[in-house]
Amino acid sequence: MALPKRRHSHSRTRTRRAHDALTAACVSKCPDCGEPKQSHRLCGGCGTYHGRKVANFEEAAAE
Repeated sequence: MALPKRRHSHSRTRTRRAHDALTAACVSKCPDCGEPKQSHRLCGGCGTYHGRKVANFEEAAAE
């Protein structure tokens, strides 16, 4: 099994890890109810997506 001859320097390791940072999710306001929601996702407050009513949370909670 091959083994590295020398360990990588801190600079080389950190350069490799420069792209590993996590970015925060983009949050926008729902145009119907104004609640914050993620882009390209169903609104958790009113159940609309792209101007259409997709889910009805009141019926699901009653069942």
